[in-house]
Amino acid sequence: MALHIGDKAPEILGVNQDGKEIRLSDFAGKKVVLYFYPKDNTPGCTAQACSLRDDYAELRQKGYEVIGVSADSAASHQKFIKKFDLPFNLITDEAKTLSELFGTWGEKSMYGKKYMGMFRTTFIIDGNGIIERIITPKEVNTKEHGKQVAP
Repeated sequence: MALHIGDKAPEILGVNQDGKEIRLSDFAGKKVVLYFYPKDNTPGCTAQACSLRDDYAELRQKGYEVIGVSADSAASHQKFIKKFDLPFNLITDEAKTLSELFGTWGEKSMYGKKYMGMFRTTFIIDGNGIIERIITPKEVNTKEHGKQVAP
């Protein structure tokens, strides 16, 4: 099952790097940039996180809040946040519950080898919790993602 434009996003998104439950209602009235990425500290994921970090103040001014999601552990997220000075929450989705709900976890292929992994996908959720835009894996520009989110 995958969520689509027009669907209501779940209230409980998951637990962040500090073990705090993150709820959509924590950001009522703001647009939430919920971005799913494959792995902390990898080149593409680092470029994407740093692009969102660099544009974070401007995104907040425009009414957005950024939340990242990967299957990495809380400890991995904490190191990633510290290393790159990331100002936003990272949800740990080790059980892939949120990823499967949003349809971002599935079979991938690299060099002919198939494996399960995260599809780099960003969901823009409006202030009422409705998905209003999806930036698909083919559309995500990791180096300019902050500008893609709110052009």
